[in-house]
Amino acid sequence: MFTIQVRSGIRSGKLKHFLQCWPGHDPNYGLLNQNAACFGEKGLQMQINGDVQSDWIALVNPMAGNRKTRDHWEALARLLSQHQLTRAHHFTEYRRHSIPLIHSFLEQGCHKFLLVGGDGILNEAVNAIFTQAIVDPSLVTLALIPVGTGNDWARTFNIPSDPEAAIQIIRNGKTLRHDIGRVFYHARAAEQSWYFINMCGIGFDAEVTKKVTADGERNHLGAMKYRYHLFTSLLGYRATQMTLIVDGTAFDNEVFSVAVGIGRYNGGGMKQLPFAVPDDGVFDLTVIGAVTRMKVMRSVNKLYDGSFVGLPEVSTHTGKAIQITSDPTCWLEADGEVLGEAPFRFAMFPRALQVIIP
Repeated sequence: MFTIQVRSGIRSGKLKHFLQCWPGHDPNYGLLNQNAACFGEKGLQMQINGDVQSDWIALVNPMAGNRKTRDHWEALARLLSQHQLTRAHHFTEYRRHSIPLIHSFLEQGCHKFLLVGGDGILNEAVNAIFTQAIVDPSLVTLALIPVGTGNDWARTFNIPSDPEAAIQIIRNGKTLRHDIGRVFYHARAAEQSWYFINMCGIGFDAEVTKKVTADGERNHLGAMKYRYHLFTSLLGYRATQMTLIVDGTAFDNEVFSVAVGIGRYNGGGMKQLPFAVPDDGVFDLTVIGAVTRMKVMRSVNKLYDGSFVGLPEVSTHTGKAIQITSDPTCWLEADGEVLGEAPFRFAMFPRALQVIIP
């Protein structure tokens, strides 16, 4: 038995040095601006048996799935123990907590992380991996037991929400080299950036996500909360004039909503990028032009099976380098997190991260 020291405080000089040296470092990275020391002055100690470099560290979001993870943790912990899959687990305690946790575990030589939660903790893990210089990100492996509200990334791969079935997939060990995206946006009067593994929504999609995030009263609706706010957001939203440049080709249009991504689903099962392939090295884009509120309401079901791309107001594209400006400005969300305003630019990191898939 030995001890892993989860070091205290992400503002330590050493971690700042790692972030500054890493080529993907953003000087305005939100974690350093928003979060203080994470573990108190003495840090957190974990007792772990065995070789951590060959076994999984579980990071658990107890609030995922409207607290479903917290309420059923005892049963899930028994499953993990029975399968001897993990050597340690840690609960996240606040937004973006998994980022400093992963940084600390990487310093100790841990490269395999089993995430118990939804799209949020997966997005945090990706940002943890790509905002450090401790280890090459290609040497890190992520696995997910999807117990979140939307579980949109997991839908692309048909990863089951049943924990025992998801654990068996992890034990089988099949991996994929997954593309990763980076989006640059504006917040607090400066350009900032964020990494994503699934999808970004711009315009109407981001407005809906803002409402979903702010609404703490309808969590009981689960994924239906997104559909509820899709309709409430229609009342005051108008299409925006946008210029999109995709691999050097520019076009202007009045745009209702844009999806840019790597996976196929967002919003709790909406198939907004039905042709996306997570390891093909290009972004997929779906652009919804100016459309009436009535047509949006009539076409909502088409969002869930992807058939909406056949509508005359919709176009699909692929590209590696994307820039988007708008007048008036519009918002962006990435993997369900509202980030900031236009202008936006996207960079592709092809096959940059190893993930477990069925």
